Amino acid sequence: MVSVQTSRAERSSMRKRNLSLKCEVLLVIIQSLIAADIQLSDAFLSNDISLTRLSSRLVSTPAISKTHDVAIRRVSLLEAVKTGSAETSTSSRLKRTFAFTDWAKENDIKYAGIQVSSGDQNSGLGLYATQTLSPQSIVIQVPTKLTLSVESPSDYNKVMEQGLFASNPKAYRNAPWWAALSIQLNYFDKVNSINERAGGVSMKPWMESLPRVYDTPFHWSDSALAELQYRPMVEAVTLQKRLWKIQYDSLASSGSVFGSLITYEDFVWGCETARSRAFSGAYSGSAFNPIPYATVAALVAVYLGLGLGTVEQAANGAALVVCGSILKDFVFPKLLKVQKYVICPLIDMANHVGVGASGNVAFEYFADGFSLSVLEPGVSQGSEMFIQYGPRNNDQLLQYYGFVETNNVHDVYILPPLREWDIAALEEACGRKVGPGRLEKLDRAGLLGRSSDIDSSISGNTEAANDIGGVVLTRASGIDPAVIQALRALVSSDQEWEDAGEAIGNFAAEVSPENERAARLAVRRAMELELESKPTNMDEDKGLLKVLESRNGVDVEEILTVRYRLEKKKLLQEAIGNMR
Repeated sequence: MVSVQTSRAERSSMRKRNLSLKCEVLLVIIQSLIAADIQLSDAFLSNDISLTRLSSRLVSTPAISKTHDVAIRRVSLLEAVKTGSAETSTSSRLKRTFAFTDWAKENDIKYAGIQVSSGDQNSGLGLYATQTLSPQSIVIQVPTKLTLSVESPSDYNKVMEQGLFASNPKAYRNAPWWAALSIQLNYFDKVNSINERAGGVSMKPWMESLPRVYDTPFHWSDSALAELQYRPMVEAVTLQKRLWKIQYDSLASSGSVFGSLITYEDFVWGCETARSRAFSGAYSGSAFNPIPYATVAALVAVYLGLGLGTVEQAANGAALVVCGSILKDFVFPKLLKVQKYVICPLIDMANHVGVGASGNVAFEYFADGFSLSVLEPGVSQGSEMFIQYGPRNNDQLLQYYGFVETNNVHDVYILPPLREWDIAALEEACGRKVGPGRLEKLDRAGLLGRSSDIDSSISGNTEAANDIGGVVLTRASGIDPAVIQALRALVSSDQEWEDAGEAIGNFAAEVSPENERAARLAVRRAMELELESKPTNMDEDKGLLKVLESRNGVDVEEILTVRYRLEKKKLLQEAIGNMR
């Protein structure tokens, strides 16, 4: 009898411990959700911003004058070098955005401690601190309902579908994210400005404040593109033009009303707005919904009040619901690689900096909105607040944003594929002959690249335009290690080739000091030949850029062209020096 009573007591004690443990686990989960900033996204494709944070506070600030309340939209970051244009003058843009400012206030967009302004009359627009901003403080909050967004893959807006693609919805549903956002922008701009999802809010003031013209290579002539002296960019823009035209024709010929209401020029405007103003990240689920938790609490109370089960059973059910909600909102979207692309009014006025960003954009889980917060070490009064669009090289910045970053740490240079290198010049430089069988093995291994033929296929990836397998050189890490491996094999002696079993994989590491030196000399000579092939040298470009920047009224296209090609040559020159 004593042993039975002891066993029952032990079981009862174990049940209590289990129940206590479950409650503690639930409490920890809830506390971590409330207290922590959960960052679920890594930087990627467009403006790469972390999309999830759970708590926030708006920075406190003194009353802001009417002048400081004016929120302006930049036409382009190119305005920093474009002068003499009424369209891009600061005063003109201020006047055109008063309605947008009123619209933002009326629709609960909160901002404090910053203003949208320009550094001077000849610079572009950005976000400037009106007071010293402390780290972690929130300076802008925008309700989700006022943003334009697309989830990828397989997301579509039913309002857009019914209004523009009722006869053939598949054409819209299969559109890439930038095309889907272009459709939304054009719908509110040209078809119906009322956003039913936002409770009948008119989007007209925001749409009218957006830039109507972009100074990007998409609009440059073939001769202007050739002045960039960089084949990958020319091919990237050519592919971009073709892809966008194909996408528009597919949408317009779908038997819908889309083509009759939105022209190709309108579609391009929307695509450029989406590519330059959207930010993105791994989708982290919907905003916090208290209804499931309140329902569970009520059901648990009824369950226990009516004596339908034990406290442990009720706790098990509650835990299942809580865990299911967490999985739905945070885990499954990450595992399924769902991406979200958002255009957020006012926040997208923040300019880019490659290193040293002072602001961070996040999705506020409990507030159901997007925020811009201050990063360490804070922002001093009068300074501009920058965010980082992601690890953008100058190819991407010029093609989609219309500017070039000096000494960009993320910049790349794409050399021609190995099959196009001057083998005789490499042999002379390294003092070795390319033996039989090497090129054939490299070709079978896919290390020689392929001949350029942009008409052979069309790819959605128009960035960097490296479908031909060009040799990638980065400022951060130098030459692609696979290329060094290929050149070790290419310039190997007969004995080294035989010792490696005539296998390219056995050249992944250094095989001998002599072979390593020959491979590096070959790479260096290839880069020297690339630099020597340019129609202008670095000194000529520096002199020309200085002259252009000193003149008023010079077309921005000319300045960007010289600045861009100079940055590419600087990167090449640095890499050559590193190969000594």
